[in-house]
Amino acid sequence: MTVDEFLVWDTADRTGRRWHLVDGEPLLMAPASERHGAIQSEIARLLGNHLLARNSPCRVIGEPGIVPKVRSSENFRIPDLGVTCAPPSNAIMTPEPVLLVEILSPGNEGRTRSNIWTYTTIPSIQEILAIRSTRMEVELLRRGPDGNWPDMATILRPPDILELTSISFAAPVADLYRTAGLTA
Repeated sequence: MTVDEFLVWDTADRTGRRWHLVDGEPLLMAPASERHGAIQSEIARLLGNHLLARNSPCRVIGEPGIVPKVRSSENFRIPDLGVTCAPPSNAIMTPEPVLLVEILSPGNEGRTRSNIWTYTTIPSIQEILAIRSTRMEVELLRRGPDGNWPDMATILRPPDILELTSISFAAPVADLYRTAGLTA
């Protein structure tokens, strides 16, 4: 299936569940756990409040539609959160994301990691954040000044401070987990 076919495809599934298109195959996404949802909401709140306080044109998008540059006709992915500084487009796909956030849950880590590598092919992406849902630990990938990605993610745990240069954001790692029921 192509992205164009996928975007008009009627799944006949009326439950509201979400689908990805991965290498031409529609894949049903598992529903998020309470902890996953709490982490996602907390990060969206922190990022959104930060952008508002700075009067930034950037905005947080929940579950944005993303098409990677590589194999773009066969892939439509949906990360947990994205940040774009492009004006609202009312499109299905989020224009020019600068930051993407994925939450790693035990049941989806392999699939989520396959999404992360595809995000590195999007020219506008500056940072990718992978957040563990089972312990307080985040992985940060940041595109270098030369346009290349590092071989390894930077691992952050409390009491570390997460810094996202793409939007000039900084917060203690523990703050991302405020409502998740985890301790450092």
